[in-house]
Amino acid sequence: MADKEATIYIVDVGSSMGKKCNGRQESNLDWAMNYVWEKITSTMALDRKTVTCGVIGLRTDATVNEMEMEESFQHISVFQEINQILLPDLKALRRKIKLSRTDEGDAISAIVIAISMITKYCKKLKYKRKIVLVTDALGSMDADDSSEITKKIASDNMELVVIGIDFDDAEYGFKEEDKDPVKAHNEAVLRNLVNDCDGVSGTMQQAIDEMGVPRLKSTRPVASYKGQLTLGNPVEYNSAMCIDVERYPRTMIRAPPSASQYIQRSDLISPSSSATLLSGDGDAAMAGSDPNGLTSVRNTRSYQVKDDEAPGGKRDVDREELAKGYAYGSTAVPIAESEWNVTKLETQAGLEIIGFIPWNRYERYMHMSVSCVTIPQKTNNKAIMGFSSLVHALFELESYAVARLVAKAERDPLLILLAPSIESDYECLLDVQLPFAEDLRLYRFPPLDRVLTVSGKVTTQHRTIPTEALNSAMSDYVDRMDLSTFGKDEEGKPAEYMKIQDTYSAVLHRIDQAVRWRAVHPNEPIPPPFDILVKYSNPPEELVKKAKRRLEKLAAAADVKKVPPKVNSRKRARAEATPISGLDIDALLGPARKVPKTVDPEDPILSFQKLLDSTEGSDGIRESAESLANIVEKHVSDSFGGNLYGRAIEELRVMREEMIEVEEPGVYNTILRKLKEKLLKGELGGERKDFWYEVRKNRLGLVDKKSSERSDVSEERAREFNAFR
Repeated sequence: MADKEATIYIVDVGSSMGKKCNGRQESNLDWAMNYVWEKITSTMALDRKTVTCGVIGLRTDATVNEMEMEESFQHISVFQEINQILLPDLKALRRKIKLSRTDEGDAISAIVIAISMITKYCKKLKYKRKIVLVTDALGSMDADDSSEITKKIASDNMELVVIGIDFDDAEYGFKEEDKDPVKAHNEAVLRNLVNDCDGVSGTMQQAIDEMGVPRLKSTRPVASYKGQLTLGNPVEYNSAMCIDVERYPRTMIRAPPSASQYIQRSDLISPSSSATLLSGDGDAAMAGSDPNGLTSVRNTRSYQVKDDEAPGGKRDVDREELAKGYAYGSTAVPIAESEWNVTKLETQAGLEIIGFIPWNRYERYMHMSVSCVTIPQKTNNKAIMGFSSLVHALFELESYAVARLVAKAERDPLLILLAPSIESDYECLLDVQLPFAEDLRLYRFPPLDRVLTVSGKVTTQHRTIPTEALNSAMSDYVDRMDLSTFGKDEEGKPAEYMKIQDTYSAVLHRIDQAVRWRAVHPNEPIPPPFDILVKYSNPPEELVKKAKRRLEKLAAAADVKKVPPKVNSRKRARAEATPISGLDIDALLGPARKVPKTVDPEDPILSFQKLLDSTEGSDGIRESAESLANIVEKHVSDSFGGNLYGRAIEELRVMREEMIEVEEPGVYNTILRKLKEKLLKGELGGERKDFWYEVRKNRLGLVDKKSSERSDVSEERAREFNAFR
């Protein structure tokens, strides 16, 4: 079970927090709230009810706390009681946390209120208790009872963190010049209080700088298998090995948060829609909604079978009436629910060693999963001794063990590889999943160091084989771009540049950053990614400059040449293919050839291509395409069953390719929209839905942006258009 946490943030909102110090473009309060919002939204992202937060305002205009009757606790307001923070609470906090018009309010008294709130909420339960104070230390402060506060914090195992605006920090290397005497005194008082409580104090600049460093999430491991590791059959043979072990995950893949689909609640749009919603599944819709007027999208799925007697030729059926079908070639093989037990293996939980393999015989590309760790049963000395013997035997023989794992009864068996790991304080077996024979795909590629001709001759001199000069130039360039010793350690000596613990998933943490920012700032643009996320996206500039000469030699050895720009259309090619002399070749060769004005129905594809080659301008291209579209419609209308569908599909395919070639995808999209509209209305010889099925099957839908840069149709709109509705 995960640890319970209770954290209270004390935010100073006094009028002095409105100053802009040390050249910053935002007030001290706005600057400090960047840190506070980051912490609160990170807690919200965990989505755990046992991780709670509270917020107290210091030096507020009003007084709202349980000790408000006492004079020393004036101008302190509880903005948020300790609870799980949700998005409505976050929006309420944004309205409450604003600059006040007073400098009255004691930070020590605010800490006392925070201690009282945590004590009442957590009682004697096991919680991680933390108080974070954010202040500029320019208010009045009474430290007479600091010893009692220290005792209470220590007895309840609380952690006190004080982060000050422009506080001096020798370790971080920051010192504020011409510091206000009141601030210097209060800063010393808070630092002494933190030291007495074994807490943490620092300057806000360091906290802001470290905000971009992702926090690694550590979770309490849960055993994926608890049972026996066996070698041989212990039921039949006394000599068989049998060790009680436990298996835990060692590394896990963390995926970025997934998005959910929401729509505006229909009962908030109009009175009529409200009646419709509540008369139907109103309770369910309200259950999935939030106070912002949004409700989650619910997907429904219906199943139909062909039935000539039913309206429309199809009849709805329930999911329970269907059987699962599996593809066997081009045939669907149905398996009824009553026969489903045939496909399941009756297995018992167990971890059985079935063989061994030397280290040098195993290829790392066989890994199929994240790694797990197997250890002996923690309180079983006999198992610990036996397990240690197995680990040392594998290590001394430089071998891996191959085992069959069934984590729980009735589960599918897995093949895993067990590798010994011996550290100074523990011994274990690391494992990864291995593929079965059906998981392997073998591909044959030609050799890279020689070429085999058709006649069977082997040659080592070929344009696709690198020369010795090219190999040498590439080797020199790779050596010059070596990152392994480019970095510097604390003593300034060469060290590894890109350590594995300093590299983070840019996609994962960038999405987290964007979600947290949007939760607090719904209308502001999302800031650029943190520097730590893009630090290793490009090689170091210093290293690139040093390797520039090597790169030039490599380009010369490889005979790298600039490729001319790609010609995207025949129309542009004709325009660029003008003779240097400027003469009109067609006019010199004789009288002008007759150019057809429309597509010939007898040979529509060839005549369309000739017409297109002789056409200039967008209007001429559109007229040519429309002429071919008329023939497509005629073929669909005159088709008996589907005997002319093949010709119409081929004509559409040629039209689509040619319009992409001449960079006029809009012409094809307009024609296809008109064609679909006529099919829907039955204007092409009656019911012709089966022709639209052929269009979809041959992927002749709208030309989207992926197929042509000049298209204004997105991939999503193109997919929606394919539906016959």
